[in-house]
Amino acid sequence: MSLACAATGPTSPREVLRTVFGYDSFRGDQSAIIEHVVAGGDALVLMPTGGGKSLCYQIPALCRPGLAIVISPLIALMQDQVAALEELGVRAAGWHSGLDFATTQKVRRAVKEGSLDLLYVAPERLVSEGFLDLLDEQKIALFAIDEAHCVSQWGHDFRPEYLELGLLATRFPGVPRIALTATADPPTRADIVSRLKLDQARIFLSGFDRPNITYRVVAKNEPKAQLLRLIQDEHKGDAGIVYCMTRRRVEETAAWLAERAVPALPYHAGLDAETRQRNQDRFLNEEGIVMVATIAFGMGIDKSNVRFVAHLDLPKSLEAYYQETGRAGRDGLPATAWLAYGLQDVVLLRQLLQGSDADARHKRGEQGKLNAMLAFCETAGCRRQLLLQCLGETAAPACCGNCDTCLNPIATFDATIAAQKALSAVYRTGERFGVGHIVDVLRGQATEKVLQHRHDQLKTFGCGTELGKSEWQSVIRQLLARGQLAVESEHGGLHLTEEARPVLSGATPVMLRRDPDRAERRLARRGTAAPAVELGVADAGLLKFLKELRLTLAHEHHVPPYIIFHDSTLVAMAAARPRNLAEMAQIPGVGASKLSRYGAQFLEVIATR
Repeated sequence: MSLACAATGPTSPREVLRTVFGYDSFRGDQSAIIEHVVAGGDALVLMPTGGGKSLCYQIPALCRPGLAIVISPLIALMQDQVAALEELGVRAAGWHSGLDFATTQKVRRAVKEGSLDLLYVAPERLVSEGFLDLLDEQKIALFAIDEAHCVSQWGHDFRPEYLELGLLATRFPGVPRIALTATADPPTRADIVSRLKLDQARIFLSGFDRPNITYRVVAKNEPKAQLLRLIQDEHKGDAGIVYCMTRRRVEETAAWLAERAVPALPYHAGLDAETRQRNQDRFLNEEGIVMVATIAFGMGIDKSNVRFVAHLDLPKSLEAYYQETGRAGRDGLPATAWLAYGLQDVVLLRQLLQGSDADARHKRGEQGKLNAMLAFCETAGCRRQLLLQCLGETAAPACCGNCDTCLNPIATFDATIAAQKALSAVYRTGERFGVGHIVDVLRGQATEKVLQHRHDQLKTFGCGTELGKSEWQSVIRQLLARGQLAVESEHGGLHLTEEARPVLSGATPVMLRRDPDRAERRLARRGTAAPAVELGVADAGLLKFLKELRLTLAHEHHVPPYIIFHDSTLVAMAAARPRNLAEMAQIPGVGASKLSRYGAQFLEVIATR
């Protein structure tokens, strides 16, 4: 029986928080959200990954009578949440296509008998008539719609089946609904409210900032080697996720890292289901695995101790980037979001956008998202400020102190003449050649192609010898990002836009960032965020033994290690060194169920080290 539903168990949200989940106090808006939903109100909750969104419906589910239905887009996410709740002694189950017939029937019986507190289902399951008929017969505590941005066609994870979830408002009047997401810019929020019929819902905007994440963008120069340096120098032995645009690049990068003693695994939709599941299980259940993946991976992953997320290709939007980088540092400890960015990223994404079959309205929306992503990469100011502003958070700090541009400020220079030379070279060569050829013309390189087209006779031939090849590539990349150059969709030739005219005429000055040297600079420090407590040398040794015990217990219970205890909980144990169960119960993250199951074993390790 669930601790929260026992006759003598806790009934108030704060009691549930302490007894079941092992925490003494709520964070941010959690208390207000939970009280609102417990009282029967609808809510739209926007809270950063790792901010405690799940508690905002799990605690009301344990305080309100009846069965709570949680709509989740991925089986992996359901399995993760259910396993974590079961470890806490909560009666939870998932009902999805991954279950065999016998298990499905068992879950159905549990629903009918009223012996579950939370049931996780996919949206397509929820809206099936047979399932809705079953729910009509039950006392429903609430509906929680997780990853609610999936309902929006403006969102990066749009899923058509989410569109039908608006029926809950009319079919189950009076049952509170809570929609939750970590990623929603203003247009996406409006879409969520409209499509889910949450017009009367209270909106809780907790802010998107993840202060423990250090944001870094590096100029792409042998990106796999740059990634390897990141792992070896800063994240050796850490779990991480590496995102690539294509399946081929995923396979090549995973194999390349594995050859260099990094335990890396591929994940993409082209792998057979058994291989994908095996690789995902290893990532969840083993320590220090690096998953190289397309964006098909990660949405359903609650692994708390991912220490870095790296992008070898540019995401299509800041919203997607924020969602993907948010999978790092869910435990609140320091983590890195690292992106390798170069000229070809800009050319390719511009090309793909121009060549798509989408209607003009959709293209304009996607163009705006891409422009924001490029501005983030090209900024000489605070990256976190720009990221938060694009997500609709206007009170972002001018300097966060935990991104590369704040830790090592970027120089800018008056590039008006350089921009005019580049734009003129594009125009005089006929607006049909790629970046490499334009750079050769500017630098006076008499290549076979230059001679073939007689571009050595042009006025712009050799007019740019003051800059090197990489510097001209940087200028052209930034002009593309600013929208003063565009890419022809079929062959990739550069051409001028209307925005180029005032630059050529001298009416609009151009300030560009000066890229750091090719040798990637080290940050002055690894960010300002730090563990909640500092560890001494002896305590760091104890932490190692606590992690070893956690891994042993995880294997015995067939769950990922972080479901036993988060890293932050083990750090607190190693610092506080509790001497008995009463002291152990005061460690954040140690609830009654886990104290009963594991407390004595962890106390034994602490006492003998």
